Amino acid sequence: MSGPETDQLTPRLTPREAGVRAHAVLDEIERAVVGKRAALELVMLGVLAGGHVLIEDLPGLGKTLLARSFATVLGLDFRRIQFTPDLLPSDVTGAPFYDQRTGEMVFRPGPVFTHLLLADEINRTPPKTQAALLEAMAEGQVSVDGTTRRLPEPFVVIATDNPIEYEGTYTLPEAQLDRFLLRVRMGYLPVADEAAMLRRRLDRTTPEAVLTPLGTPAELVAMRDALERVEVDSDLVDYVVALIDGTRGNPQIQVGASPRGGLALVQLARARAVMAGRDYVVPEDVKAVAIPGLAHRVTLKPELWVRRITADDVVAGVVQRVPTPRTTPRTATQTPAQPSSGASGVPAAGKPADAPVGA
Repeated sequence: MSGPETDQLTPRLTPREAGVRAHAVLDEIERAVVGKRAALELVMLGVLAGGHVLIEDLPGLGKTLLARSFATVLGLDFRRIQFTPDLLPSDVTGAPFYDQRTGEMVFRPGPVFTHLLLADEINRTPPKTQAALLEAMAEGQVSVDGTTRRLPEPFVVIATDNPIEYEGTYTLPEAQLDRFLLRVRMGYLPVADEAAMLRRRLDRTTPEAVLTPLGTPAELVAMRDALERVEVDSDLVDYVVALIDGTRGNPQIQVGASPRGGLALVQLARARAVMAGRDYVVPEDVKAVAIPGLAHRVTLKPELWVRRITADDVVAGVVQRVPTPRTTPRTATQTPAQPSSGASGVPAAGKPADAPVGA
């Protein structure tokens, strides 16, 4: 979906412009997904950073609606795979079949050939089928019968995982969890927001809100390209490495985060800076994405399960112990926007610039 023609039609975006578009997308999605702005922002960070998102939560909390809403508003092709124990790898990637009219073998693409794929209950399918999807996630391509086929660009996987049902499930191993850029939990709605959701349903007299597409695949690629113009100072690079190293030397952690975790933190922090209308990363950006970006990449020691200590708790402790670098604020002439205080918003949307996104 990209190339010389696409580059000519899609303007080059500044980080501020990309952030304004991202907030417009979130505002539109909130017409359908009520009361989950923090979760929506985290998913948007993952989409902007060019990664895949794992949503781990209970049934009925709007995970499917969230994925479908992102596809609609971003103008992306959307497919859904309901993972079951009898699902085969060819059901995901596609397979060749015999065309009786031509007498030739013709490849029939699977649902993975799309822009945004919802992998629903990914832990309900056997490891062989999981691996077929994870290969596509890591390589952006599918190899069948010795032929490699590129997936569309952009390609985003939003996978869901039910954390409470273990019968008939195949838990994703840590090496495969590492392929997801971040993990998101939605949680129950507060009482006021749940009442507002029910009132909206009664007022519109239709099952779901009709959302307006605000972009195209090429525009999403341009928004991602804007991240490459977000500066990361050397002291922040050292800070990211210190956080990663802190997970490896922690007595509560059996296996620490891989180097892929450091790359994820950098890209997520850049995406958060874009959401704040900045072209540079601050320490608060790294802190805000540390738990969703690292907690699923570490393996805790078995005895912590009995004590009900989660990976989120341990990573939060690592963030608290690692010294935060002191950066020199830039002048107004060096930055495209000067938010007041809070990091998830842009001035045009009236958002503060240093409050943790989804924290």
